[in-house]
Order: sequence, then structure tokens, then C-alpha cells
Amino acid sequence: MNLQDPTVRWGIGLTSGVLVAAIALLFLEGTMQLLVLGIAVFDAISTPQFLKQAVES
Repeated sequence: MNLQDPTVRWGIGLTSGVLVAAIALLFLEGTMQLLVLGIAVFDAISTPQFLKQAVES
């Protein structure tokens, strides 16, 4: 797995975000669902950035 490729980094981030969002939609409701969906969005955006910094150092 080549973490220098942006497609791989964004694929990892989006995959984990989609999994967290699916759990929120299938098993949670109300405020907790919204909170976990927010965490999913944060995960999908921040994971590729963290992986990019890890590769550069």
C-alpha cells in the first residue's frame, strides 16, 4: 500500500467515514446519531491529512 498516493489516503479516510456513518444510520437515533455522523465527516476529512503528514516525516 503506497501512502504517498493521495487516492489511497482519501480511500482510507472515506472508507472509515462511511463505516462510521453506516453504524450511525443503522443503530443510533436522535442526537447521538447526529453526533456520530459529525464524527464520520471529521474522520473522512482528517484521516487523509494525518496520513499525509505521517508520510512526509
